Amino acid sequence: MKKSKYSENPLGCPVVSTLSLIAGKWKPMVIHVLIDKPMRFGKLKNLMSPISQKVLTEQLRELESSHVVQRDVFDEKVLNVTYSLTDYGKSLAPVLEALYLWGEINVPYCKQE
Repeated sequence: MKKSKYSENPLGCPVVSTLSLIAGKWKPMVIHVLIDKPMRFGKLKNLMSPISQKVLTEQLRELESSHVVQRDVFDEKVLNVTYSLTDYGKSLAPVLEALYLWGEINVPYCKQE
């Protein structure tokens, strides 16, 4: 049985909601890579190596169902599918930038040697 959104975030905390939207090892990277321009699946996979095709597909589907990523299919001789950020997805850019800056300053101090 799937948990309801309320049980995952009983206080309706915006921080918890935001983190759950971008949670996962690869979602922030997908968003980051798509910020500048739309991309085909193969190009995304190459840029995000060593991600597997299965995992990238899952991450893209989850981001698409959350309205962060848009999948566009163009009918040509060869099927052409591109992925891009929606305006909603683009609005996450400053959030990721803030996380990046915080991590750049603070994460090296947290690493164990």
